[in-house]
Amino acid sequence: MIPEPIDSDLVPRAVFDRWPSSRPVAALWSGGTSPRARWTILAEPAQRQAVRTIDQPDERSPGHADFSALPFHTPASIAAPAARGIDVPPFVGGWIGLITYDLGRDLEPSARVAPGGQTWPGMTFLRCDTALAYDHQRKQWWSVGGGREILSQISRTVGSTPRSFHVGPVLSRTGRERFLASVERVLEYIRAGDVYQVNLAHNLGGSFSGSSRALFSALAAAAEPWYGAYLELQPEHGLAVEERRAVLCVSPESFLEFDPHTRAVLTRPMKGTRPGHGSAEELRAAPKDNAELAMIVDLMRNDLGRVCSFGSVRVSDPRLIERHGSTTWVGGTSNVGVLQAVAEIEGTLRPGLSLADLLTATLPGGSVTGAPKVRAMQIISELEPVARGPYCGSIGFISDSGHAAFNIAIRTALIQGRRGGSTLDEIESGTLSYSVGAGMVADSDPESEWRETLDKASVLRSVTRIIDRA
Repeated sequence: MIPEPIDSDLVPRAVFDRWPSSRPVAALWSGGTSPRARWTILAEPAQRQAVRTIDQPDERSPGHADFSALPFHTPASIAAPAARGIDVPPFVGGWIGLITYDLGRDLEPSARVAPGGQTWPGMTFLRCDTALAYDHQRKQWWSVGGGREILSQISRTVGSTPRSFHVGPVLSRTGRERFLASVERVLEYIRAGDVYQVNLAHNLGGSFSGSSRALFSALAAAAEPWYGAYLELQPEHGLAVEERRAVLCVSPESFLEFDPHTRAVLTRPMKGTRPGHGSAEELRAAPKDNAELAMIVDLMRNDLGRVCSFGSVRVSDPRLIERHGSTTWVGGTSNVGVLQAVAEIEGTLRPGLSLADLLTATLPGGSVTGAPKVRAMQIISELEPVARGPYCGSIGFISDSGHAAFNIAIRTALIQGRRGGSTLDEIESGTLSYSVGAGMVADSDPESEWRETLDKASVLRSVTRIIDRA
């Protein structure tokens, strides 16, 4: 399908808020003013037969992540317009979905996954032939398939239907004392020479009821995520008849971008976080944060080197300081976003290799594991009480044009519960899970790491209530 430009003064949030409650939606969300956050995609997943789900094998028979189950090849009829330089959206119909962190055990079988907690399939991709793509740079909508009809329906809607949500008090399921003890254990492993860095997380949880779309809209407005995502999972995606799940991601971090015409690959790992009211220069100069990012840059260079042409892998920028999120006031609480330290590594995928090979070589992302990757993953499994599920996995698209882009699924809320009415996003008697982590190196201070994890929950704090005590 060839995208077509359409005229509309509506912004993406207005379209998302008015999306018909009887129609499923999958969103890949770009916010803020960065040129990197150019495209927002709002798509309507197709019916059941177009769902691709890969389950996790059990512990007795670990398998291999079969990315060949997804269509990675580029139809010539779609590739041609982009190859001629026509500035069309990177998504022209294709697959939108998620890959869980825990699928990493199929790529690195010696890195055992935690035995309990999340019960998410290894990866779930939804076929999307109908979509709307918004170019933030040019303020232009594009229609894919039946996208024009959906936008026309939304444009005739006067305002958005009010939707609400309720989140109970959100507490750390791990607790401060256990997290501090786990950090001390990581430092022991580092001093013993087992590992150089480990990204350790703990899980925040509370009750949830109401509209998952309303919560995502509020989170996206507060975070202005460069690489956000929203997915709804229904019974046709392998759930029980009355079960509903939603993934609400407001990630600032890009994992992979792939251009099929130049075969260029880009990854942008993040390491180092400060509250938005902090000093960018202090973060730029911080020895601990510099060490963290330098280690992950080396790891990602190595991962890309497994599948990229010799000599093509280079660090295009070793350290950028970016501001993510907006200043908002909700219930008297200020959210000023966060400062993030970011690096950029580029490469060129070798001839004869595919996106499947690239994913196999790089998942899970180094910024959410540690270095060396396999040993860090083993320590994570030992110290984190539950499997991560979609958290620290990747969400993104595989377009029929051959383009692909995936985020690192941090700042991610997982909602599950019973169907709560006739709308697809209404959940009752549900739970909310939101994990936060930090990278540990030799000079890490456990108390500082605990505070950093809570800083990363600031966007959730801005729209709900988080209790900091253990």
